[in-house]
Amino acid sequence: MSFLDLFDSGFKKRNEDHFAAIVRVAMDDGIITDEEKAFLDRLARNLDISENKYKEILKGYKSHPINPPTSYDRRLERLYDLSRMVYVDHIKGEHEEFVLRKIAVGLGFSPDNVKYVVDKALTLVSNGVGLDTFIEEIRNMNR
Repeated sequence: MSFLDLFDSGFKKRNEDHFAAIVRVAMDDGIITDEEKAFLDRLARNLDISENKYKEILKGYKSHPINPPTSYDRRLERLYDLSRMVYVDHIKGEHEEFVLRKIAVGLGFSPDNVKYVVDKALTLVSNGVGLDTFIEEIRNMNR
């Protein structure tokens, strides 16, 4: 096995774990709504999750540990990626923002200010900021 194969499998596993954690958050009320399913479908496509792996994760989502990133910057990177998906797919709406808030709490953001963080994240993404600016702006709002 080459070094590149190790990197690819690690990256793919991280994407699968990230996807499974989001499925777990979506399932916290016991069901996945049509809107959540549509979001998960797009997310799986964007994370390059195969159809078989997708079905496997949906069926056994509890077997995948939720491992929110330990570093704040990693949480912000994931929030940035998810916010961009919501924005690029033109799926921003009240329900999508609610799902994004649930996911942000799952990533480790405080439930007390998650609405404000998600609103700011979506505003920044809609303004076309890059990752570095996104991280800086979100960090500055907490000061």
